[in-house]
Amino acid sequence: MEIKKVGVIGCGLMGSGITQVVAGSGYQTMVREINQEFLNKGMSSIQAALTRQVERGRLTAENKDATLSRVAGTIELSDLRDCDIIIEAVIEDMAEKKKLFSALDGLCPDHTILASNTSSLSIIEMATATRRLDRVIGTHFFNPPPVMKLLELVRSIATSDETVAACRSFGESLGKTVIVAKDTPGFIVNRLLVPYLLDAVRLLEAGVASREDIDNGMAMGCNHPMGPLGLLDLVGLDTLYFVANAMYDEFKDPKYAPPPLLKKMVLAGRLGQKSGQGFYEYKK
Repeated sequence: MEIKKVGVIGCGLMGSGITQVVAGSGYQTMVREINQEFLNKGMSSIQAALTRQVERGRLTAENKDATLSRVAGTIELSDLRDCDIIIEAVIEDMAEKKKLFSALDGLCPDHTILASNTSSLSIIEMATATRRLDRVIGTHFFNPPPVMKLLELVRSIATSDETVAACRSFGESLGKTVIVAKDTPGFIVNRLLVPYLLDAVRLLEAGVASREDIDNGMAMGCNHPMGPLGLLDLVGLDTLYFVANAMYDEFKDPKYAPPPLLKKMVLAGRLGQKSGQGFYEYKK
C-alpha cells in the first residue's frame, strides 16, 4: 500500500507538529480541528515554526512555501474521507478516540489506515470501534515532532503485517527512526521513562535535593540533554499524570503510581511550559 494523502486530527501542540513534519516530507496533508479558532491557532503555529527555521538557516524560504502549500485545514471530518492514513492527535480520552474512530470507519474507504498518537491507551480497544481491526495502529510521535527523530509504532493483536510495513515505510519517509512495540501500556519508551520521571518527583518531594541539583545530576552525570524535572515541564505534568495513572491501573505496580506532589501540581494548574509554571517558571 502506498500512502499519498495524510489526514491529521487535532492541530494543537502535537497535531500541528505532526502536520508540519508530514507536509514538509512531501505529503498532501489535511488537518482538522473542532472549530475555526483552534484551526487558525494551529495553522499560525505551523507557519511561525517554519519561519523560525528559515531565520535560523535550517530551511529555505522556498521549502517553507512548498510545505505550507501542501497543508489544508478544515473543521469538517468529511474532508478527510480520501486520506490513505489518518493520525489522530486529540485528547487522551478513550471514549473520545473510539467515537472518532467509529466515525472515520464509516467515512473512509477500506484501505485507509486509522492511527493514534496516544502515548498510553490501548490500540485494540480503539480498534473495536471499527470494522477494520487490522488497519488500526499506534503512531506515537514525540514532542516536538519536528525535532524528535523517533516514531514508535504500536501494533495490536489484530494489526496486520501489511499495516505495520506501510507505516514503517511512511515513518522512515518522514526521516524518523521507527521502532515497533506491542500494545501494552507505556509501550517501549514510556514503560522505561515514566518510573524515572516519577522517581525524580519523589526525590524532590522527599527533600533529597533541589530541582536544579536533581536535573544537573542527570544531565551532567548521565549526559542526558536535560534533567527529568525540566523534561517533565516540557512534556506537561498533566500528561505524565494521565499516563502514569493508566499504567498503574493496568499493572498495579507502585513504581507507576503518581506521587502526591505531582497530583497537587496538576490540580493547581502548574502543568509546565504550556501553563507558564511547573517545576520551573516560564515567560508566557
